[in-house]
Amino acid sequence: MTVVLRSPQEFKQWRRQQKGSSVGFVPTMGALHSGHEELLKRARQENDLVVLSIFVNPTQFNDPKDFEKYPLTWDQDLKMAETNKVDAIFYPRYPEMYPDNYRYKVTEGEYSKLLDGAHRPGHFDGVLSVVMKLFNIVAPTKAYFGEKDFQQMTLIKGMVESFFMDLEIVPVATVREEDGLAKSSRNTRLNSEERAKAPAIYKAIRESKSAEEAANSLNQQGFKVDYVTDIDNRRYVAAFLGEVRLIDNVQI
Repeated sequence: MTVVLRSPQEFKQWRRQQKGSSVGFVPTMGALHSGHEELLKRARQENDLVVLSIFVNPTQFNDPKDFEKYPLTWDQDLKMAETNKVDAIFYPRYPEMYPDNYRYKVTEGEYSKLLDGAHRPGHFDGVLSVVMKLFNIVAPTKAYFGEKDFQQMTLIKGMVESFFMDLEIVPVATVREEDGLAKSSRNTRLNSEERAKAPAIYKAIRESKSAEEAANSLNQQGFKVDYVTDIDNRRYVAAFLGEVRLIDNVQI
């Protein structure tokens, strides 16, 4: 049975009782989909225990409206956790995660300023800060991240190495819909017309000869492109369909 723990103190007490067990950790903001399920399955295969966290972290949203619209699907999330034999869900609230009201934060000074960081000021400070808190509370052996958020995953891996944190970051390949669209909790906010158009993102970054060509293709199809950029043999994209911002990346 999956146990639900609400405070850092409660979780740490549970964690201390799991002596000698390897812990696979999947940090999420909820609204779980089959991409998250892939992370949970991998964690289940490789560890004695699996921990899932669900916390919609306000410090990583540079747009308050985006935070307010983030989907909350607790019943569905709990069912997925139980189906995948998750041992514990850490489900904290803001005051317990930020007792200092976010006076202290983790900042990276180079890579976090590119791509998403250039378009979402403060976003990665919020991500790195909350992930470090989660790692300190959960004390995992391995933590699992999807390659859809490749920049985020790279920054977290760098943070773990820089601060000598005793865990392994495990990348998991992007899970896609049959039409190529990367699975994302934000996809639920697309209307039917936008959902039909969304797979053009993957097609453009995969098939275009250059980042500029991919950006032009998306602009012509009615997307509002934040960026298409090639860095270290990988092509990254962020583009709006209506009010929904979608990201993706492919190796080139």
